Amino acid sequence: MKRVPVESSAIASIGYDDETETLEVEFTSGTVYRYLRVPASVAAAFVDADSRGKYFGEFVREAGYEYYQVS
Repeated sequence: MKRVPVESSAIASIGYDDETETLEVEFTSGTVYRYLRVPASVAAAFVDADSRGKYFGEFVREAGYEYYQVS
């Protein structure tokens, strides 16, 4: 999945696949996770958020999407 680099102290890049509704997040540590069945609206707002770390915590992690570590 292609990810785009973002400016954030915690998140290095974000990718999204519309077909599978999969959100991929690379953290600045280098760890990559995939979150499943994430609506496109959530992914788009995440990319556009003023604070991506805060948005991730509130609307991705706390939302309870199923996820797994890629690397």
